[in-house]
Amino acid sequence: MTPTQQLILGLNQAPLREVAKNQNIHHAITDDWHALVLGARNDGIDLTIASAFRSFERQQLIWNNKTNGLRPVKDFDNKLVDPTLVSQQQLLNFILHWSALPGASRHHWGTDMDIYAPSMLTDELQLEPWEYKNGGPMEKLGTWLDENLTSYGFYRPYHQFNGGVAIEPWHISHVEQSQTLFEQLNIELLEQVITQHDIGLKELVLNQLEHIYNQYVINVEHP
Repeated sequence: MTPTQQLILGLNQAPLREVAKNQNIHHAITDDWHALVLGARNDGIDLTIASAFRSFERQQLIWNNKTNGLRPVKDFDNKLVDPTLVSQQQLLNFILHWSALPGASRHHWGTDMDIYAPSMLTDELQLEPWEYKNGGPMEKLGTWLDENLTSYGFYRPYHQFNGGVAIEPWHISHVEQSQTLFEQLNIELLEQVITQHDIGLKELVLNQLEHIYNQYVINVEHP
């Protein structure tokens, strides 16, 4: 497996640089990130990162804790469900709607990050769509991103719902660098890393991997 393939899967942190405490991004996008932060600051918005690079191991922990009931699971209507009261297929569908399969998260690449403005918070950040829409605490940030994000070389891959991952107005992606890695991701690579690791619902995932790949991994907005 090449270093680039390892990066795609969240197994290679060498290209990363720290831009905030415990927040790392791909070295190739640091200048564009700092420009974005400065542009927002000039318009009165204190843009910062909630989550940037996420390793395979971290995504695996999130995923497994959802499959084994140690982390909350929500249905398609954003309501909590009891994992013990739904089928494995339903559980898989619910988790995929909100969380990436380990090895398939764009956060592995260091090109994507979840962002917010701390000064706009009225309560603890939830990272839910309503926070960035009309009337939400991040409404001003959401509007600013609509008007300015692409001019700094970023876009939002989950800006609209396409039948796969839920809308994520806080999730931004570096256009050039993310597209380069996206084009090198493939189902064979994903199958390899899942087969080699302890993943919750592993058998079900592998049996449906082509469907999962098409509906939840590559089914995103493109710049």
